[in-house]
Amino acid sequence: MTHSEIPAAWQDLSFFQHTWPEIEAILAAETRVILPPTDQRFAALEMTKPEDTRVVILGQDPYPTPGHAHGLAFSVEPQVTPLPRSLSNIFKEMEADIGHYPASGDLRSWAKQGVLLLNTSLSVPAGEANAHKELGWHFLAEEILARSSQLATAYVLWGKQAQRLEKNIHSGDHLILKTAHPSPLSARRGFFGSRPFSQINDWLTSRGEPAIDWTK
Repeated sequence: MTHSEIPAAWQDLSFFQHTWPEIEAILAAETRVILPPTDQRFAALEMTKPEDTRVVILGQDPYPTPGHAHGLAFSVEPQVTPLPRSLSNIFKEMEADIGHYPASGDLRSWAKQGVLLLNTSLSVPAGEANAHKELGWHFLAEEILARSSQLATAYVLWGKQAQRLEKNIHSGDHLILKTAHPSPLSARRGFFGSRPFSQINDWLTSRGEPAIDWTK
């Protein structure tokens, strides 16, 4: 990937000068199928610029099933059925919270409204979840949290992996929601019943900002 393909709005982050070249070389040498496809690796950053970011939902790594991941945390291509189990649980909680959920698992409409769907790792070998968690991608997530927290932002930290990065959020007039991860292994330990979608919209509207239409 050339420098021009790094999202312009975020390219001044030191990650892209100091860490990305090494990760890029490792990915280029991989013999396994790496997901998502190269041209979708930074899709979340391309769709949601720093100045447009109102909400950050922090995921772990891309879905390891070919055809699912397209660069936005928790989101899948619109034709994917059945939904990944974590996303299915997110939609169950959304229906309980606000009464509706999207018609497909494609969450790009959220990104267009200022919801940065950021994974802490932006690559995964097909079928090998978390296999790239030590590549250094977390440095990018840390810098993005620091950058986004220069403005009042809502943060959704589901699970311990996301919550470990909270220290990178600068103090400010933020909303920080922390619960268990929506995966089947942990969703019943505090994710279900947490009502994050209405909480975020209540916070946004209390600030005079438009609510997120989660059901698009």
